[in-house]
Amino acid sequence: MQTFTELIILIFIALFVFLYRKNPGENVYQFIISSVGKIYDSYAPYSFKTVREKAVELGQEYNARQYLVQAILMGGFAGLIGYFYFYSIIIAIIYAAITISFIPYLAFLRCQRIYSEYVFEQIQTYTTNVIMEFNTTQSFVKSLEGVRDSGILENPVLDDVKKMIDMSYQNGTINASLEYFNEKYPYYMVKNMHQLFLQITQEGAKDSGESLENMSMDIDALVEGVYRDQMDRKNFHGRFIKFGLMLFLLVVVLRFLLGEENYISLLDIWYVQIILHAIVIINALFLLSGEKYYNADVGVE
Repeated sequence: MQTFTELIILIFIALFVFLYRKNPGENVYQFIISSVGKIYDSYAPYSFKTVREKAVELGQEYNARQYLVQAILMGGFAGLIGYFYFYSIIIAIIYAAITISFIPYLAFLRCQRIYSEYVFEQIQTYTTNVIMEFNTTQSFVKSLEGVRDSGILENPVLDDVKKMIDMSYQNGTINASLEYFNEKYPYYMVKNMHQLFLQITQEGAKDSGESLENMSMDIDALVEGVYRDQMDRKNFHGRFIKFGLMLFLLVVVLRFLLGEENYISLLDIWYVQIILHAIVIINALFLLSGEKYYNADVGVE
């Protein structure tokens, strides 16, 4: 175990030296932070600040006491697993600390789900009301202006609708504005509705009432499917967490079956400890993947 720990330390030192030599004119810490930031910006659709502010506004963000309880439960469970697996208080503390350090990431996933659900509801409101406005105005831009002035939309969707209106007047067509909104909100209902309006505008269809009514029914069906998926995810999430936690207890059960003395003697073998660490890591990644799936974007392709 000591040799394995020394190897990890040497790898970190070698990595630090490599980064320092590769970037002699730049602070290594700043280089790492900037690199992580670029990777995050490339893959994360929203910043943690944005999603947390919306979660707080909607009254769904955890308070300090709830975060403390979460840290105690998760850290305590990880510490018990570390101790019962390895009979080491040090390893138990390390596992508890690592587990607690993932709480901000879990908070981001949860806030991102809340934000995604909020945006989806706004998109549902946008598509439904644009169709209703078009039945009266027979103009896509005028429909956007009607929805903008109705007060039913909130940011960030409201600001993007305003930008669509500005782009339509500047370009003289709705093509660029539709592409902008489709890219910003890649929902099926948005793409389908915009495609219909593009056809109506380009082909100059005189009687679009039936097509819009069918589109409205399609949107209702899509929304119903999304909400059904949310309920299925919620039910799956509870069962998944229970199953994931039970996987950690299998080794504990094995320890009691073998007997305490036999199990402790196995811990003296280095590759047994590596296997046990691998079991913990794989189970943890399994749980994280389930959390990520449960909190994935709502209604997005």
